[in-house]
Amino acid sequence: MAQDSLINELIQALRCLPGVGPKSAQRMAFHLLERNRAGARALAQALTAAMDNIHHCASCRSLSESELCRLCADPRRDRSLLCVVETPADVLAVDRATDYKGLYFVLMGHLSPLDGIGPNELGLDKLAARFDSGGITEVILATNPTVEGEATAHYISELARTRGIRPTRIAHGVPLGGELEYVDSGTLSHAFSGRRDI
Repeated sequence: MAQDSLINELIQALRCLPGVGPKSAQRMAFHLLERNRAGARALAQALTAAMDNIHHCASCRSLSESELCRLCADPRRDRSLLCVVETPADVLAVDRATDYKGLYFVLMGHLSPLDGIGPNELGLDKLAARFDSGGITEVILATNPTVEGEATAHYISELARTRGIRPTRIAHGVPLGGELEYVDSGTLSHAFSGRRDI
């Protein structure tokens, strides 16, 4: 049975989501059309409103409905601390899970020369300008513990250090509740080298 073009368009549109292949997209499309048209309309309206009204914060580059996001606009945040993360989702994760009260800078990725992602693509010139504007005493590097994330953290630490700003790296290691025999050797090695006094 040949599918109508509108159904095919919907299936193809749903495939833009990460992890959604042709079968999953088809399942979603038929679910929305057969069982949840009201939900589909609400989804369409929310997507349209978000695409029209959400932009990047002028200061931290996270996602925001206004020129400055709520965190950058909050005068109670500690402006001497700057946490550098890879994505807007990382801002949300750090802010929910910790008592961090400083500001953020979102890279929108990590250094990856093989993929053509260098310092310019990450906006590191904007980060350097932020360092140069003064007031920042510590930059917390919260990039992912991957080869690219580590390279990115190292590059930014050098940018900070040359400006007299203290670079620190979030700890990586054995997860809370983890058992040593099941932790991979790279994580365990990293945890040992990053040990601290108690």
